[in-house]
Amino acid sequence: MSELTFEQMLDESFKTIRNGEVVDGTVIDVKPDEIVLNIGYKADGIITKNEYTNESGVDLTTMVSVGDAMTVKVLKVNDGEGQVLLTYKRLAAEKGNERLKEAYENHEVLKAPVTQILGGGLSVSVEGARVFIPASLVSDTYEKDLNKYQDQEIEFVISEFNPRRNRVIGDRRQLLVAEKAERQREVFERLNIGDTEEGIVKNVTDFGAFVDLGGVDGLLHISEMSWGRVENPKKVFKVGDKLKVLVKDIHDTKIALSLKFPETNPWANAAEDYAVGREITGRVARMTDFGAFVELAPGVDALLHVSQISKAHVDKPSDVLSVGQEITAKIVDLNEEEKKISLSMKAIEASAEEQEAAAEE
Repeated sequence: MSELTFEQMLDESFKTIRNGEVVDGTVIDVKPDEIVLNIGYKADGIITKNEYTNESGVDLTTMVSVGDAMTVKVLKVNDGEGQVLLTYKRLAAEKGNERLKEAYENHEVLKAPVTQILGGGLSVSVEGARVFIPASLVSDTYEKDLNKYQDQEIEFVISEFNPRRNRVIGDRRQLLVAEKAERQREVFERLNIGDTEEGIVKNVTDFGAFVDLGGVDGLLHISEMSWGRVENPKKVFKVGDKLKVLVKDIHDTKIALSLKFPETNPWANAAEDYAVGREITGRVARMTDFGAFVELAPGVDALLHVSQISKAHVDKPSDVLSVGQEITAKIVDLNEEEKKISLSMKAIEASAEEQEAAAEE
């Protein structure tokens, strides 16, 4: 029986390893770009920076310490210099892919940090495995700048899983759509016509403003912005304004809003405020060939017919009046049902003349 040499006995005292095998080791040295592990083999194992992480510009001495235990995968038993090449990130990615496969099959919602902003979307990392979220699946609205997501933790689901083709796709959009639908359902369940709600102006157009009521948008039409006239909504409201609005109507998923609260209705006490025979002061708001419309209060316009401007003949109101001019006239007719008031300046002239005549007598 032949005796084993010392070198042979030493070799037999170490375990054997193969390419692709997963082994445990202990860190015995760390350099900025390399980790050295004792893996119980005749040669030490080496993990380069590229095989530890995908992050660039890192210093491994700040991430790993001597004495740390690590589970790694063998890339090459002999790198040509008698060392064993190991990988940490690939093994982590394999485990991460198993996690992603499980999440994909169970439709599980995952939460992970955004590690990279790419031209067409976001890259996130789940236990070392990469997931790509296309820009179209990042949000339920168009996102012009994705940089705000850098390093943020976001929730998503795996909508496509094909690691062999390096195609693992995440979808955040469907979660936001579902969340929005749930908020809308809750809002519609509690909303009733006549309710007073607080909202935030989301968008302003020429015909009105869209107000967010907490997940559902309502339209505040230009005609409902005031009891008076509003010429341009953009001069009255801006995005972000907080409003207390009245729910005027609900039709399917459309909500009509108003700022015309019943308690502020200028016609509420019209019989008293605009009684026939009362003299009142107002401002000329606009003019036509047949008369001038005089604003007595926001939401209350009265007609001063051309024939009632003066005892003297007037061809057109603009011959003697101008928009913005303040005038005093007598109320000669009130129709509450149709919200119409007629004025007369001529009646005041006549009264003044009668009083003068009576004084002379």
